[in-house]
Amino acid sequence: MIVINVKENESIDRALKRFKKKFEKTGVLRELRGRKHFVKPSIQRREEVLKAAYIQKIRDVENK
Repeated sequence: MIVINVKENESIDRALKRFKKKFEKTGVLRELRGRKHFVKPSIQRREEVLKAAYIQKIRDVENK
């Protein structure tokens, strides 16, 4: 559970922003979206390899 201590004289908007940042770092929402449908491990690995190749290609172009 995420706990946010609201400091004295701190606005609710500021505390809410800190909460959202902590919540995003936990990755709960990303995992929930990923669990909506099952993806075979072989397909998941293939997507990771393709993504890595794409990123490497972009980095190679930047370094030239």
